[in-house]
Amino acid sequence: MIQSVDRAIRILGVLQGARRLSLSEVAGRLELPPSTVHGILRTLQAHGMVVQDRDSNRYQLGPAVLKLGNVYLDTLELRSRAVTWSEELARRSGHAVRTGVLTFDEVVIIHHEPRPDGSRQMPEVGIVIPAHASALGKALLAFLPEQAEELVADGKLRSMTSETLVDPSVLRAQLADVARDALATEREEAVLGEAGIAAPIFDASGTAVGAIGIVLPAADWPPAESTFTAVREAARNISRELGAARWPA
Repeated sequence: MIQSVDRAIRILGVLQGARRLSLSEVAGRLELPPSTVHGILRTLQAHGMVVQDRDSNRYQLGPAVLKLGNVYLDTLELRSRAVTWSEELARRSGHAVRTGVLTFDEVVIIHHEPRPDGSRQMPEVGIVIPAHASALGKALLAFLPEQAEELVADGKLRSMTSETLVDPSVLRAQLADVARDALATEREEAVLGEAGIAAPIFDASGTAVGAIGIVLPAADWPPAESTFTAVREAARNISRELGAARWPA
């Protein structure tokens, strides 16, 4: 572990979560001397990874971060394979579709297909959701037992709403059901008024590399059985295109 690189990445993580912070706030959150943090911030600023507001002197993520993110998305085969099937799933279900990958204890949305009703919707690519509080995350964790157990054993399952599963034994039981059915659900566990259904995506090695699912109003729960079938078929088709020999792996 190279200390300076580790600290730089931690600073970017702090700014990701808080948007705009002063030097003292960044230093306080990382429990590092302001002089140390200032030097790293100036270096990140020189490379466009961080920018400083002239009026408030607060720091925020810079445009170079977006450039890196776009390069990552452009080179991700999973995303390119998911686009067509996401459009089809949105058409069949009438709901917005998300495709996500697991990053530590969170799911990162790499593709978002809006609801096909023509309404104005915010793009969701790049948003993160706690894995244990999302259907996408559960669909992945059920087939990545080592990562799931590391998350559960950590004892830090964040409560997003009153419905979030924070009891390790209950989460383990639910993941076992997901592993059996290859289908995960959640109702208002991450966002009040929102529910989700998701299924895992596998690559040629049989590893769960992502998940695809729909987002619907909690008031519309449960959806028609055909909606569950459509989600499973989308995940199966993407997995097949990625070279998976069978689904679920």
